[in-house]
Amino acid sequence: MTKGILGKKLGMTQVFTPEGNVVPVTVIQAGPCVVLQKKDSENDGYEAIQIGYSDKKEKNATKPEIGHAKKAGAAPKRYIKEIRGVELTAYEVGQEIKADLFAEGEFVDVTGISKGKGFTGTIKRWGQSRGPMSHGSRYHRGPGSMGSIQANRVPKGKHLPGHMGNETVTLQNLQVVKVDAERNVLLVKGSIPGPKNSFVTVKSTVKK
Repeated sequence: MTKGILGKKLGMTQVFTPEGNVVPVTVIQAGPCVVLQKKDSENDGYEAIQIGYSDKKEKNATKPEIGHAKKAGAAPKRYIKEIRGVELTAYEVGQEIKADLFAEGEFVDVTGISKGKGFTGTIKRWGQSRGPMSHGSRYHRGPGSMGSIQANRVPKGKHLPGHMGNETVTLQNLQVVKVDAERNVLLVKGSIPGPKNSFVTVKSTVKK
């Protein structure tokens, strides 16, 4: 069955294996999360648990958010997600989920929002090559041909300048190197999307 927890990306560091190898890891503050709602196929058409992370002041929350959280005996949450494919009988509304949900050596999928790069050209956005910089070419960092003049339109899928980043990205099959249950911290091998202090979702991987 699927397991999942919400957390915050704190940054990156490195750990040493017993053999003396250096392993780059991302530090995730995973939980504690609260189960806000259980959804079943009879009432909602599918099975899932809704969990929340990071308390929000009541003055910054709406009345529906406050009322929804109070049903679980919790404060309003900043980050709320649903985890599907779980064993519903293993969870109760109001239950706390902590980092010890995962164990060292497990593999997880981590989802976050990638860093926004703003409006960028085709070279940075799509990795295109620039034109010659000398001999009066007058064509250096342009987006290239816009297609046939007969078609009188830009072909679908043409790589053009535009907004880069700030997208939902999932990195799969990342190994949990260490679990610090006391501080609710997971050390995950490799990098994950998003800047420091951004919210992420950690779920058991679909590939193993």
